[in-house]
This record gives sequence, C-alpha cells and structure tokens, in this order.
Amino acid sequence: MKQYSSISDYIKAQPKEHQANLKKFRETIQKAAPKAEEIISYGMPAFKYLGALSYFSLTAKHYGFYPGGGKATEHFKDRLEQYDYSKGTIRFPLDKPLPVKLISDIVKFRVKQNEAKVALKKSQK
Repeated sequence: MKQYSSISDYIKAQPKEHQANLKKFRETIQKAAPKAEEIISYGMPAFKYLGALSYFSLTAKHYGFYPGGGKATEHFKDRLEQYDYSKGTIRFPLDKPLPVKLISDIVKFRVKQNEAKVALKKSQK
C-alpha cells in the first residue's frame, strides 16, 4: 500500500481526471465538519472529530465513501437507493457528479453521533 503524508499528497497522486472530485470530497467534508482533523488512515484520506468520522478514496471503479459504521447508511438508506452501498461503504460512480449535499448531510450526522457518544460517556462518569 502506498503511503501518503497528507490528503493533498493523496489527491496529487491520483489521475488528473479525478483530482477535482477528490478535492470536492475533501472540501465538502471540511465544510460539514470544520473542527475535524485531516489524517491519512488505512492509506486513504480520513477525518477525525471526537473519534473516527469518515474516510474517502478513489478505486478503479468508484469513489468510496466510508462514513464510519452502519448507522449512517441505515439512516440515509432512502437517499442511497441509487448507489451501491453496504453497512460501512458507499460507492459513487466515477462518471456521475458527486452528491455533495448527501455527503455533507452524512458527515453532519456523523458529527452529531460522535458528539452524542462523548456526551454519554461524560454523563456516565
């Protein structure tokens, strides 16, 4: 697995025709979770905010979006019907525009999940 030092390095290493969409993915997540920290994890771009938040990647056949567990995909299943998805992975076709609003809404949902998890732990102490 190739190692990248930053999300910028990851994007620059991808084919030119996909870099704009990868930048859009990054910007969408940044806007939806402005307090999130950018990292590379499992060899792909990732964001942390009070724990793992989301990942994205480019594969030969799709853009992968990994929103961190099955609750997000279950919550948004009505809006995901046109995409190939499973419990922890959403696959967006390479030849279609990225669903920016959907990605943003999922990330905001994940932010709330992580905040609720931290609040619950604090209340149990």
